[in-house]
Amino acid sequence: MEFDNSFTVPLPPDETWALLRDIERIAPCMPGATLSETVDADTYKGEVSVRLGPVSLTFKGQAKFESVDDAARTARVKADGKDSKGRGGANATVDFTVAPGDEGSLVQIHTNLMLSGPVAQYGRGVGMVKGLADQLIGQFADALKAELAAQTPAEPAAEETAAETVAAAPETSEAPAAPAGQPAAKPISGFSLVFKAIWSAIRGVFGGRSA
Repeated sequence: MEFDNSFTVPLPPDETWALLRDIERIAPCMPGATLSETVDADTYKGEVSVRLGPVSLTFKGQAKFESVDDAARTARVKADGKDSKGRGGANATVDFTVAPGDEGSLVQIHTNLMLSGPVAQYGRGVGMVKGLADQLIGQFADALKAELAAQTPAEPAAEETAAETVAAAPETSEAPAAPAGQPAAKPISGFSLVFKAIWSAIRGVFGGRSA
């Protein structure tokens, strides 16, 4: 079965491409996915846990970049996995591309998925499988955007204003005491990113297969 998915990233195309190619960085953004081993620059091993109706599935397998065109910002990934309880397997070829979009970049994914064994019965309906892939990729995109927003540096203007305020404040012999029980402010930090160029697609691949 074949289906298409897409999502937007609030970064220019070249920056989005570099981000998606960093699998170890973006893998944590894909729900249910775990990157267990980086075999080489183009090959990764991991597992994906998904739920299809009353059935919970965990696929363990490998994903490999078959071709990458940095200039065109396109890539093809081959992925395969088997359910940990022996309920079948999945093989997928995922083509994805990054293009300019209204919100920065548009990531388009085309998946060609084949299921085997009992798991093929669970995912017999293309609509059900695509619905699961849409959900997983949507959650990944939201997590990616939240991560990027959390890592956005403070605006220079705000920093300059703060510095000017401090410089203009009159000197005192004693520093003002902080209100009792009020902890010092801490910088906002983002949570781990995911989807090294293809893990995102891989997640869509494995996620779709698990259907």
